[in-house]
Amino acid sequence: MENELNALESKLVQLIQVSGQLRRENHQLRQELAQALSHNRLCNDKIDDAKARLEKLLHTLPEELS
Repeated sequence: MENELNALESKLVQLIQVSGQLRRENHQLRQELAQALSHNRLCNDKIDDAKARLEKLLHTLPEELS
């Protein structure tokens, strides 16, 4: 019985350690995701600005060139 309790305690300690590691990894991944989403928004804003500038330039071209 003592051996079974020791084995169970050992497995419980392992579970607690793995749980803590997974929690830290999850936190890190959430931070990375937030940064990636922010960077993606920035890139999309730049693309939208460039698109608007190009459309404005296209409207200034003479009809026969466009």
